Amino acid sequence: MSKQLNRRTFLTQVSAATIVTGLSSFPFISIAKSVNQQKKLGIALVGLGYYSTGLLMPALEQTQHVKLVGLVTGTPEKAKKYGEKYNIPKENIYNYRNFDEIASNPAIDVVYIVLPNSMHKEYTIRAAKAGKHVICEKPMAMDAAECRDMIGACEKAGVSLSIGYRLHYEPYTQRIIQMAKEKPFGEIFMVHASAGFRMGRPTENWKAKSLLGGGAIMDMGPYPLQAARYATGLEPIAVTAQQFNTDPKVFDGVDETTTFQLEFPGNIIANCSTSFASNVNFLNINAQKGEYGLNPFSGYGGLHGYLPNGETFDFPVMNQQANQMDEMCLSIMDKRPSKTPGEEGLRDMVIVDAMRKSVRKGGKRIIL
Repeated sequence: MSKQLNRRTFLTQVSAATIVTGLSSFPFISIAKSVNQQKKLGIALVGLGYYSTGLLMPALEQTQHVKLVGLVTGTPEKAKKYGEKYNIPKENIYNYRNFDEIASNPAIDVVYIVLPNSMHKEYTIRAAKAGKHVICEKPMAMDAAECRDMIGACEKAGVSLSIGYRLHYEPYTQRIIQMAKEKPFGEIFMVHASAGFRMGRPTENWKAKSLLGGGAIMDMGPYPLQAARYATGLEPIAVTAQQFNTDPKVFDGVDETTTFQLEFPGNIIANCSTSFASNVNFLNINAQKGEYGLNPFSGYGGLHGYLPNGETFDFPVMNQQANQMDEMCLSIMDKRPSKTPGEEGLRDMVIVDAMRKSVRKGGKRIIL
């Protein structure tokens, strides 16, 4: 397939050189109780980049309700290395050409798509057709139209679709969601959220290229966008956006930095940014009785909460990825809706599409 060949060739070259329901209704919990406490679902990781090998694989050694049973990679060396390391049977290791054969493999219940953004739609639909439940990394797809196709394919196949918004499964974010619902500090006036990092050697990183769906808004961008939504418990009604590139030759056809402003009902404003040019990570919420938030708010660990009265709140360190995958798989086993379904990813991409339109029109206000 041309997409597979393009991805494989590209990665070789660079290595050489619908509306979601109210978020405030989410319960303040970590792992839900299940009627299937003794069962573990089998999961296959599709794409063996750093997030899979450095974070998801170690996390799967700590999960209670899901276990690593399969791999999908276009690199034979990775198949051998991680197959041996995690004792994966050879019959459970696939490449991108024979991926569809997982349909006949009863050991694999769920596939976790950890591929470049431009490949999310294809492999979600192929997994659904194979009868496998799907977890897809964020952002869900390249645009809202692709998200709708993915949701439709999973609904037709009768399989679950969850988006990898891991923060919804950890207690700091759940506390912010709870406060958006209960408003302990009065009405919310404004939200500030920013997430970014200074990218080293961008010429060798697919996230700096348009071919595979790169760009700051498609990498770190979902964090401040999500934060603005769950910190208010509302959906935006309008957006404006601006993009900046310090070196267009390096960031070819993608944004190095995007700033955007979201308007919510009740005259609430969110000022947000995402960037590959600076290390930044905070969520600040301005309410009637003062400011509260998280700093940092989207890291893999070491989050920290603060309140208007000078108090702080912290929770025990946890493996976010393990918690996320456990609860996603519990929802499959218990036949209950995912906390972060495809519709959640769709809503983000509707807003991202509007951001792109605003940028094309010179920062014009776009009604959602």
